[in-house]
Amino acid sequence: MANKYEGAIEKLSDYQWRLPRDTTRGMLTDGIVYADEVLFRDLRDDAALWQVANVACMLGIVGASMAMPDCHYGYGFPIGGVAAFDVEEGVISPGGVGYDINCGVRLLRTNLTEEDVRPRIKQLADQIFRDVPAGVGGKGDIDLSDKQLDEVLVKGAGWAVGQGYGTQDDLDATEAGGCLPGADPLGLSDRARKRGRPQLATLGSGNHFLELQVVDEISSPGAAEVMGLTEPGQVTVMIHCGSRGFGHQVCDDAIEVMQHAVAKYGISLPDRQLACAPIRSVEGEQYYAHMACAANYAWANRQAITHNVCGAFERVFGQGRHKLGLVMVWDVAHNIAKFERHEVAGAVQELCVHRKGATRAFGPGDPELPARYREIGQPVIVPGDMGTASWVLVGTEQAMSLTWGSTCHGAGRQLSRSAARKRKHGKEVIRDLEQQGIHIRAAGTKTVAEEMPEAYKDVDRVVEVCHGAGISRKVARLRPLAVIKG
Repeated sequence: MANKYEGAIEKLSDYQWRLPRDTTRGMLTDGIVYADEVLFRDLRDDAALWQVANVACMLGIVGASMAMPDCHYGYGFPIGGVAAFDVEEGVISPGGVGYDINCGVRLLRTNLTEEDVRPRIKQLADQIFRDVPAGVGGKGDIDLSDKQLDEVLVKGAGWAVGQGYGTQDDLDATEAGGCLPGADPLGLSDRARKRGRPQLATLGSGNHFLELQVVDEISSPGAAEVMGLTEPGQVTVMIHCGSRGFGHQVCDDAIEVMQHAVAKYGISLPDRQLACAPIRSVEGEQYYAHMACAANYAWANRQAITHNVCGAFERVFGQGRHKLGLVMVWDVAHNIAKFERHEVAGAVQELCVHRKGATRAFGPGDPELPARYREIGQPVIVPGDMGTASWVLVGTEQAMSLTWGSTCHGAGRQLSRSAARKRKHGKEVIRDLEQQGIHIRAAGTKTVAEEMPEAYKDVDRVVEVCHGAGISRKVARLRPLAVIKG
């Protein structure tokens, strides 16, 4: 695929660009990209714009094919892509979810301040690094039987809480309560099950991380207070990981099935990586059931990690979770397909919303939100890079009308992993971050090089686009103190 997009482009506003529907290419709708001048200039030479146009060709798409400001090239859909499909006439696509199903982020607040934590930051980082296995193929301390694995896949984070790894309050602060309905393990490959059994409560590698942070600034004091983010200097914990090898295998298995489904149902696609099946087909329903299993595995994984992180804090500070104020702010998924009801042409319609590298951002009053967030809207957790900052946002009513209640999921890569490794060695990155007072604990230096701050877009700019476009609102900026990586 050529990189530079050769179709027409129209600037709609300071934060919105349109790729007009081109029927000669098979586009059924427009592409809409959220970006400012700087971010869009960089996208002009990125094949992600072609992917936005390609998604617009898919059967049953409702509304535009969209890309968030952290958009970059991915498998099939761009990372940062959002698309909704009619449940009766549309399709479901593994490329619109991604390999790391329900890769997501959760945030915990504490009663601790930077002054409390700085003297023990190395001890705390070391303890978490011991208690939360990280790296490729890392194995956790939860030994699952086949029956227990099935329970995890169906119950999600609720299984972990039922085993004593957390509380009901954790589930109340998790998107979908930490369990996607419709999960069915029947038909999962032996390979997927084998990869899933040993990896619960593990962080993984790549862009996954566990970060100790401090509130740097507060943009919306009212919303921040509801979330328990009370003042600059307060320490938080961010956990970013997904469904590990299990979710990867589920996606791999599904893509093979979907390639056959495309031929079986006579589906025309501009890119074979968009392999899909009708939502109401046997193949489509099986993919959703297995994707839901992986989503639930990811929620159980983040819940078990949270339990171990709380244990590390308790050991280092000699106080319990309640005393330390370790409370969940929110947990969001950003690689998932979900059945949701949205207003379409004045009527409420059920859609299958694909968010790949994009975060749900439901606005105030939505019945899916817990009571404490119903007035302000859904919290949105946006990780940046390990040398700069992350953000907490909140969903808006405008997001519901513009983006199916969606916003960005992070900073978004601007350098490939191989390009990042050519710029710096991992040891240099660690040295530079340590000089900034950011402590790094990693299973290997290769991943650190791939994840250097320079490999990512400017998260402040990405967030400003979302804020300016009205699809989410800034609440608090968080800067890193210590990072644990695979």
